[in-house]
Amino acid sequence: MRGEIHVVAAVIWQDGRYLAVERPDHGPWAGWWEFPGGKIEPGEAREAALARELKEELNITPVRFEFWRGKRHSYRRMDVNLYFFHVFEYSGLLVPQEGQVMTWLEPGNPGSRVFLPADVEIVQDLKRSGPPRS
Repeated sequence: MRGEIHVVAAVIWQDGRYLAVERPDHGPWAGWWEFPGGKIEPGEAREAALARELKEELNITPVRFEFWRGKRHSYRRMDVNLYFFHVFEYSGLLVPQEGQVMTWLEPGNPGSRVFLPADVEIVQDLKRSGPPRS
């Protein structure tokens, strides 16, 4: 039986660039790049999950953000429902809490980083559209 999870993901903006995070070596998909975020807990609102995940992963709290789009992606054993938010402003000092490597990317030039399959379409959309109007 296939599993299904719901996940929030943050496209965090700073000076026209967005934050990409490399998955840590000790977990699944190690070394692949992604947008920070994680699983929504049962009964948890998407916005609350976004705030919790960003605090746990990056030591920040989103202050000004908006829902951008949803997307479904099927992996071999799991269907993932993703909810992407643009984060325009946050409080706290951005510090990777799991030893992740981070980088700020120009939307038009994401470089050669290999993103998770669920995020590839998002990276391409950002490449085409550029930073959103905040």
